[in-house]
Order: sequence, then C-alpha cells, then structure tokens
Amino acid sequence: MKKIMIGFYLALLFFSVSVHPLTSIQTANAQHKPIPPYAKWGTLALKKTHEKYPQAKIIDYLHIGRTSGPQTSTEKFKLWLKENNREFGVFINIEFNKETEKVVKVTFEETSR
Repeated sequence: MKKIMIGFYLALLFFSVSVHPLTSIQTANAQHKPIPPYAKWGTLALKKTHEKYPQAKIIDYLHIGRTSGPQTSTEKFKLWLKENNREFGVFINIEFNKETEKVVKVTFEETSR
C-alpha cells in the first residue's frame, strides 16, 4: 500500500509540474502571438487549393511574400500537396484590390519542387 501511495504521489507531482505550467505557457504564447497581415489571404489560399485539388492533402504551407502595384497587391504562397502516391507543390497568387480587398484573380502553378 505504501508503494502505491508513493507512486500516486510521484505521478501527481510529475503531472502538476510538467503539464500545467507548459500548458499555461503555450496558452499565454498563443494569446500574445500577433496575427500576420497575410493570414486572411493564407486562409483563402488553403480554401481555393482545396477546391481545385479536392482529393489532395495539404501537408505544408509557406507565405512567400507580397508584391504591390498601384491599385492591386498580390499575396504569394506555396503549398505542398499529397494526392495518392504523388507529392507536388503549388504556387498560389492571390491578386486583390488594395482599397477594397476584393479578389481580382487567383492563379495556380504546379511544381515538382
């Protein structure tokens, strides 16, 4: 009985020290992490990619950057997809009006790298 109580106490001590503080730190970091300005466009890139490749799993995501023109800007992303035994990359460009943020066009370009 004494061994069971000691084991229970050690498990409780380990659980309270290692899990709760880590969870608190992760939660605090998640609450203070700023939302990047391209997040809205990244969500749209994921959605449009899923529409174009409904059977593929998106396994990686990269924001490449933004280019700006006089009236429009373009957010550029690269997604890595897996469909059956095939893995491939897709470059997605989302062009939008800078004032209204209305999407002008979305383009896709597949790549093997």
